[in-house]
Amino acid sequence: MAADLPSGQQKILSGLNNKSQIKLGVFNQTAEVFAQLKEILSEMSNDLNDLLDNNDRRVRLEYRDRGKFEAELKFADDVLIFSMHSDIFLFDRNHSVWKSDYVKKEPLNGFCGIISVYNFLADSLKDNRSEDLGYLVARIFVNRDKQFLVEGKRQSDNVVSSFGSKVLGRDELVSVVESAVLYTLSFDLLVPPFDLVKVASVEQINDKIESSKLQTGKRVGYKYNTDDVLDEG
Repeated sequence: MAADLPSGQQKILSGLNNKSQIKLGVFNQTAEVFAQLKEILSEMSNDLNDLLDNNDRRVRLEYRDRGKFEAELKFADDVLIFSMHSDIFLFDRNHSVWKSDYVKKEPLNGFCGIISVYNFLADSLKDNRSEDLGYLVARIFVNRDKQFLVEGKRQSDNVVSSFGSKVLGRDELVSVVESAVLYTLSFDLLVPPFDLVKVASVEQINDKIESSKLQTGKRVGYKYNTDDVLDEG
């Protein structure tokens, strides 16, 4: 019986039971959101393809379910990878989320699951160029109440102030996906600095001849900033 255990062990048992339930609840909510996100990606690709002026397959959107924790949306020369982490996280003590009344009142509300959105070049995945770079476009944080934060490119700036005031639903997920796609479309591949590519090994050249494996990324050799895209309105 737990009541017969020493007080220290009772506290340990209570902490484990409490946190495990919290984390399980967060995981279930995040998994539910991710399943809905997959549905949105599939529907969006079908809907937009029907309206495209250009029927070239290289332009069309292609959705692919990559398993329990990953999904892919390809369009033109880009791919967005949506990845749900299997672990649950707590914001670090310097994060501004701790200033919100919602988390101040109940610190356990700060436990969140994370869905990350990465942008890769389509050819990087197609040709299995393992050295190529992808870039984090957005992160969706979901807690046990399905309250949420979204951090990233072209996302809302009032993420912390709204935490605890709105449940994450379909409309919000659609907005996140649309913002990520629009950012990616305007996030262009830059010519790398001359000095970065002026020397190449024989192995790199042979690899390039065989499968185009010289390292590529939209900002290889450049600092990756929040304002590094052309704003086309």
